[in-house]
Amino acid sequence: MDIFSPELVRPIRSLSPELIARFAAVVGEKHAVIDETDLAPFLVEDRGLYQGRSALLLRPETTAEVAEICRIAHETDTAIVPQGGNTGLVGGQTAHHGEVILSLRRLDKVREVDVASSTMTCEAGVVLAAAQAAAFEADRLFPLSLGAEGSCTIGGNLATNAGGTAAVRYGTARDLCLGLEVVLPDGSTINGLSKLKKDNTGYDLRNLFVGSEGTLGIITAAVLKLFPKPRSVQTALVGLESPQAALDLLTLTQATNGSNLTSFELIARICLDFSVRHGPGVRSPMPGVHAWYVLMELSSMQDSETDTMESILADAIEQGLIGDAVITSSEAQRKQLWTIREMISEVQKHEGGSIKHDISVPIGAVPDFIRAANAAVTRLIPGARPVVFGHLGDGNLHYNVSQPVDPDPKAAKESFLARWYDVQHHIHQIVGKFGGSISAEHGIGIMKRAELDQFKDPAAMKLMRALKGAIDPLNILNPGKVV
Repeated sequence: MDIFSPELVRPIRSLSPELIARFAAVVGEKHAVIDETDLAPFLVEDRGLYQGRSALLLRPETTAEVAEICRIAHETDTAIVPQGGNTGLVGGQTAHHGEVILSLRRLDKVREVDVASSTMTCEAGVVLAAAQAAAFEADRLFPLSLGAEGSCTIGGNLATNAGGTAAVRYGTARDLCLGLEVVLPDGSTINGLSKLKKDNTGYDLRNLFVGSEGTLGIITAAVLKLFPKPRSVQTALVGLESPQAALDLLTLTQATNGSNLTSFELIARICLDFSVRHGPGVRSPMPGVHAWYVLMELSSMQDSETDTMESILADAIEQGLIGDAVITSSEAQRKQLWTIREMISEVQKHEGGSIKHDISVPIGAVPDFIRAANAAVTRLIPGARPVVFGHLGDGNLHYNVSQPVDPDPKAAKESFLARWYDVQHHIHQIVGKFGGSISAEHGIGIMKRAELDQFKDPAAMKLMRALKGAIDPLNILNPGKVV
């Protein structure tokens, strides 16, 4: 169900048999997909919000093939939508108007792991979990971690500047990238696969493409930062009564052990309820019931951080910040806690329609934002259920809203989702009042493009459009997305 109906932003020409043959000759007939059944999985994303259309999917294996496809597209004024793991949540990877889909999944080689420089060179189609595993085998850590890490790809992570659960310590995808190989709309290639931590030779082109959502160039490979693999990881689930108490716990942790704080996830009680209710084999990890929870993790090069975690939580109990806590004693228990967190988005499907937001506000404003947003949502849709969770450590919340409980949930779902933009507008207005961002880590895509002008500085928008026009004057790459 495409509830957003993205408007046509440029004329999309139908593909002639001759043009399809030219494209197919680049990748081979086997990797030029025209069958409707084979195309179908690439035309819809996981939520089912967008239904795309395309007559051709190309699956190149090398950067040279990507470049040749772009040269043909530039010559023939053919629009292209780059696609990685198709896990995006704002419609940025969807071919809405018949564009050619360029899938990067076959560019799936880890070209090098360089332990001495603590870097790894990966092609764009390497699945995030595979990149993590390659680093692990070299006794290193690649810390980017997302719920979709089993299917999302490095190219997509960089194109959207993915964040994830460890951003509080290691930063976003942008912070984890040293260099890029990028194919431009005309088919020329920037070979910027640098391992250098210091390179002051002009404009930082790498950061021009990270977060550009495939509108300026196609990322084909990247040099990624690696870190020492922690010798000790301690994880705890904490029950507390308010976001303010969670914020106070964060402040306490950062003051005493901030350098080792890897994750600090805020979870509303309803999220835990949904996971226990609908997650296979999931049980509540603590006997008591709390209004809010924090899933926190410390990692260190020391052999054990148990005493540190216990000390932090003991101080928190003494200060009246928390009501209960569970510290894991095994990797199996740690995975059980993270399973609860990682399945929150998925289990919401079982509760009917869900209107989702990916926002950030200054960390100190999180409690006030949640209070204001909850009040606005329940006024707008009586009975609506805020489902709030996210990365409190960096101010990024996934402020989701589930439909009211209804005796006929299927019928209610459609009318509820029809309010998406209405709810989104109110939430984003509150975000703006707190000086926040309407997209913390998912990107703009098509979903938030119409609102971007309201929240982005006018001079910045003018410059963004100028960059798009200069680099992609024919509007070939991902037309209608972001700007």
